[in-house]
Amino acid sequence: MRDFTRELYKSNSAISDYTSHDGDGPTMKTRPVSAFSGDGVPEDCLVHSYKRSFNGFAAALTDEEQQKIARMDGVVSVFPSTIYELHTTRSWDFIGFPETVKRMPKKESDVIVGILDTGVWPESESFSDEGFSPPPKKWNGTCQTDGTFTCNNKLIGAQYYDIFAFTDPQTPRDLEGHGTHTASTVAGREVKGVSLYGIAEGNARGAVPSARIAVYKVCDSRGCPSENILAAFDDAIANGVDILSVSLGALSGALNYSRDSVAIGSFHAITKGILTSQSAGNSGPEAGTVVGVAPWILSVAASTIDREIITKVVAGDGTTTLGHAINTFNSTETVPLILGVNVTSNCSSTEAGNCVAHCLDEQLVKGKIVICEKFAPGEGPLLAGAKGQIVGDGKKNIDYSSNFALPSTRLDLRSGKKIKSYIETTKKPQAKILKAESIRDLKAPVVASFSSRGPNPISLSILKPDITAPGVDIIAAFPPKASLTGIEQDKRSVKYHILSGTSMACPHVAGAAAYVKSFHPEWSPAAIKSALMTTAFPMNASRNPEVEFAYGSGQIDPLKAVDPGLVYDTQEDDYIQLLCIDGYSEKEIKLISGKKVACGNATGSARDLNYPSMQLLVEANKSFSNNFTRSVTNVGSPTSTYKATVIEDPQLQVTVNPNVISFKSLNEKQSFAVTVAGKGLPVNSVLSTSLVWSDGIHSVRSPIVMYTGEKV
Repeated sequence: MRDFTRELYKSNSAISDYTSHDGDGPTMKTRPVSAFSGDGVPEDCLVHSYKRSFNGFAAALTDEEQQKIARMDGVVSVFPSTIYELHTTRSWDFIGFPETVKRMPKKESDVIVGILDTGVWPESESFSDEGFSPPPKKWNGTCQTDGTFTCNNKLIGAQYYDIFAFTDPQTPRDLEGHGTHTASTVAGREVKGVSLYGIAEGNARGAVPSARIAVYKVCDSRGCPSENILAAFDDAIANGVDILSVSLGALSGALNYSRDSVAIGSFHAITKGILTSQSAGNSGPEAGTVVGVAPWILSVAASTIDREIITKVVAGDGTTTLGHAINTFNSTETVPLILGVNVTSNCSSTEAGNCVAHCLDEQLVKGKIVICEKFAPGEGPLLAGAKGQIVGDGKKNIDYSSNFALPSTRLDLRSGKKIKSYIETTKKPQAKILKAESIRDLKAPVVASFSSRGPNPISLSILKPDITAPGVDIIAAFPPKASLTGIEQDKRSVKYHILSGTSMACPHVAGAAAYVKSFHPEWSPAAIKSALMTTAFPMNASRNPEVEFAYGSGQIDPLKAVDPGLVYDTQEDDYIQLLCIDGYSEKEIKLISGKKVACGNATGSARDLNYPSMQLLVEANKSFSNNFTRSVTNVGSPTSTYKATVIEDPQLQVTVNPNVISFKSLNEKQSFAVTVAGKGLPVNSVLSTSLVWSDGIHSVRSPIVMYTGEKV
């Protein structure tokens, strides 16, 4: 028997899509692996078989077997497995979505949100089914159990996949914490008086507390194999979910759609009326790092809220310095303060300065606070018996707080230099670290430094990320048996934890989409996406230098999204035409969509996809004039008239034709064209404005972004 764990981790397994045709339409048939191999590949090579929503299989194959199958008739594509990485309540109040919002209880209880993540902790109070009726009749899923795991009328489904077979517990139970945190952020019930050791105390709740949750465990601490992601999409679509929340992305960054499991799975989802919300990634603030860039996905950036968690350090001279950490421990005593680089006898100065485990001399460190040069959860100082640690890793700005295994704080570049100067000029430097506290952040919302930025590296005419949501210092449910830091000696156990990441922003948007869905169950995924984007709250460009490449359309406003007035609707064939125009082969498009297409019939420009935002890459230092065509559907007042307004910018000339559109009925469509002209823009620059359609009640806002690339 082959070692699946070894082969999957090395990405030697292959995902293959085989579709046989009967007449004009595809039929759901998948050949077994042995049917493709002249030698008779062993049955135990089959990892997954996809045959409910799309056709194909994943198998552990040698290079020779992969090549042999790829050459066979009927095989669209064979590509290697990819490991995806995970991208984690005051947040709802901050975006203007209080507990008292208007709800449609019956319709909300019919909404099923699917979570692709690390599983779930079913015993959490956030997933109690007290007062819940049985699951909706459309539900067609299962609840896999490990003997102790059970579902209920709130948590209606749970499935696990062979993450890394033979080494990990095969259970839908969450042993990492990430999945429980995201699931409760989307649809957790209100739980009063939660906190992390008294920090960030308040009521925890999801966006749609009455909605149902279905969990698909595709990840563990080592990652999320792409074949598991595809299998989960296949199951979720067949199970009857309405919204999917996917807080993960490819390690290597944005992928060609024909090789991206999330892009393929989510395309099949939209054809069944299911919207996928995906985290944008945590590789910011570098440009072009955004993932989840397919136009049918709702890509989510992370921003701050008006609650900031800080941990102060008080030097022996009484000087107090503010740092960013979630120090759950009580304040330390005032003890000697030392530099890690000076307390080693067996490691290099770099390793000691970074406080690498087993590098610090216990006799020199025990009972002291040590300064470390590299961000880490604190294993080195903890093993050496340190009283605490200060991380001064040279970041100019720290905008989120981290958790450590011992009393700790993290200082920005300026504060770090200040503490080191104190050590160098003081005979017996001392310090104490205080317990964390919450303060008001008046600058929020600001896109987090870690949040991945655009421009979109795959589809140059599609602005990504799409939208921004709270993703910094978010408190939500957590498994009591999951480690807070991953360090064995850290024995803390909590039911609610504070995490940061675009992983935490993604479920906010999935929850907002589920809220909109509860009012408009008939709306398409594109209509829900448009409603969220065009009603988003504009972000402050002066605090976000990458402007729309950081925050997309702005910060979600779920209440306004319920009544957007107009929506930009998009159909499956529109996306297929875009793929043709963008240069995807008919074979690649078949792999993505499952449909046989003829790209020779594709006309128009990629910028004419009926998207709620507008973007174009223009040549540097040359004048430009380009058109965008769009259509909007009336979902507001049956009889209404909208007038176009464009925010003036001296460097752009924007005209809208017609600039007034009138409707006589609901669901009526009207088309218009936007012309954007300007003089040459410098290399590597971004210029943006926005178009707003208003009838005096609704404001339907679309960003317009012109940008140039780097000099080549």
